[in-house]
Amino acid sequence: MHNFGYSEEGHQGSIGDVRLWQRIFGYCRGHAVALTGAVVLSMIIALASLGLPRLMQLGIDHYIVVENLANSARLAGLGQVALWYGLLITCIFVATFCQVVVLEWIGQSIMHQLRQKLFDHLLTLDLNYFHSQPAGRLVTRLTNDVQNMHEMFTSVMVTLFNDGLKLIGIFCFLFLMNSRLALVMAIFIPLAAVSTLLFSRIAREKFRAIRSQMAKINSFLAESLAGIGIVQCFGGQQRSSHIHSGLTQEYLVRSFGQIKVFGLFMPLTELMSSAAVALIIWYGGGEVIRQHLTIGELAAFLTYMRLFFQPLRELSQKYSIVQSAMASAERIFQSMDCRSAMQVEALAADTVSVAGRGSIEFKGIHFAYQEGEPVLSDINLIVAPGETVALVGATGAGKSTLVSLLVRFYEPTSGSIFIDGVDIRQIPFKALRRQIGLIMQDIFILPDTVRANIVLDQEYDAKQLDIILQQTGLEQFINRLPQGLETRIGEGALNLSQGEKQLLSFVRALYRNPAILVLDEATASIDTESENMLEAAIAAGFQDRTSVVIAHRLSTIRRADRIVVLDQGRIVEQGVHEELVTREGSMYQALVRLDSETGPEPLPLSVQASPVLP
Repeated sequence: MHNFGYSEEGHQGSIGDVRLWQRIFGYCRGHAVALTGAVVLSMIIALASLGLPRLMQLGIDHYIVVENLANSARLAGLGQVALWYGLLITCIFVATFCQVVVLEWIGQSIMHQLRQKLFDHLLTLDLNYFHSQPAGRLVTRLTNDVQNMHEMFTSVMVTLFNDGLKLIGIFCFLFLMNSRLALVMAIFIPLAAVSTLLFSRIAREKFRAIRSQMAKINSFLAESLAGIGIVQCFGGQQRSSHIHSGLTQEYLVRSFGQIKVFGLFMPLTELMSSAAVALIIWYGGGEVIRQHLTIGELAAFLTYMRLFFQPLRELSQKYSIVQSAMASAERIFQSMDCRSAMQVEALAADTVSVAGRGSIEFKGIHFAYQEGEPVLSDINLIVAPGETVALVGATGAGKSTLVSLLVRFYEPTSGSIFIDGVDIRQIPFKALRRQIGLIMQDIFILPDTVRANIVLDQEYDAKQLDIILQQTGLEQFINRLPQGLETRIGEGALNLSQGEKQLLSFVRALYRNPAILVLDEATASIDTESENMLEAAIAAGFQDRTSVVIAHRLSTIRRADRIVVLDQGRIVEQGVHEELVTREGSMYQALVRLDSETGPEPLPLSVQASPVLP
């Protein structure tokens, strides 16, 4: 069955992995005081819980079965015992409440820190990483995996602190009360330990299978809801329903498998506990008859023994949570340990500033997304400051890839790119991308105001924005919005057309006042009115800026100072429109001829022509 972009990949983590524990506890160092307080509260809870059976023993042996005391004295004594019992219960309640609050605060703080650190790290990785990682998997890292870590820092820590101390305390109390009875009970400890370990390992696999299936369901739902229009348009509802039914049915089967494991383990633990009680009643009752043990001591012993098996059950259940958290930690840290070549180089290189004139040089550029499959080969191109260059070629010729290398979305396999004579690998990323205004066909829109979408992380300068809108003639576009710059757009608000999004993207790029403008299919798939507005804005925006344009429309290409034709990753022609269109047998001439035959449409995706080098 299709896994919908999700799989449990890589090393799954192990509870015995010391390296992982060291990294996990590294996030706890800032919470040492709070953790110490949680441990102290655990000790209070454990001691108070262990005191309850002793109070019961005291009440039985000193007041209930004693006949040589007056009834009033016995009742008064039992009242005091009941009062102390109530005080201990209150103490347990208050300490447990405080402990839950403290550990929840620690867990939430660590979860916030971990999620923010992971997200910040992902923002620094290059596009190669994101092309190799499905988006659903990365979302799972930031949500489900971090949430698993949160559960370990809260519910698991409570159990480990409280139940661990209880087990140690109960064992000590039992031997202090009656070593012979404690040895009788000890017969069941190996059986309980073996069954707990066996259950934990089986449950771990069951939980992992359930988690994996749920991820598949989530991925399928995300795909289906994102493409609901296509599903309805082409009548795919029945198929989608069938797939969803199959996924949820598999989830039901896996969940039932986990339920059966729990259904077997819980009665088994209860059976061992009951068998231990029966054995203690038989042996301990004989001790009472022989007057080697009091009735109160036997009752307290039985209570302690019942308490002993309860932490074992809880610890076995938490084992699967710990294992799940360790697997999540492994995946989170794997993502954090990823380093792009650009990151490593940026850390090692001496960073320099650029003059801001906007000259560009591609020198001996080779690039391949996958080894052995070159996309660009021996690209040598110089763009002078203020020059407008149009990149033309069939789909797959390498135009967008060349632009992606310029903004360092990817790193060349070999060769160098210079801006104002400086190798871009020596320019800080923020400084480089401030120099380049990129307008792409696919526009990212924040669910916020128009102003916020233009400004993004820059300081808002109303005067600068007004000048840009006036110079580009885009005031009309802004003024016709319901609230102008304060109009909310995006999901759950006003939906912009593709053309309006493109206009917004152009204003966003100009607001940073870049020395270089790059348009990657910016006029594709937009309406005529928006295209006319964008063409006018582009003409104004290109003034005094170096511009690189990728386009299929001749109206955009003709405006360029120079046209560069790419084919199969190589530059095959370059020159002005009038020169290239008259060059017999050239690819550009074939493109223009075919365009004139088909009307004012985008240039064709492929043509047959004899490459003529400039």
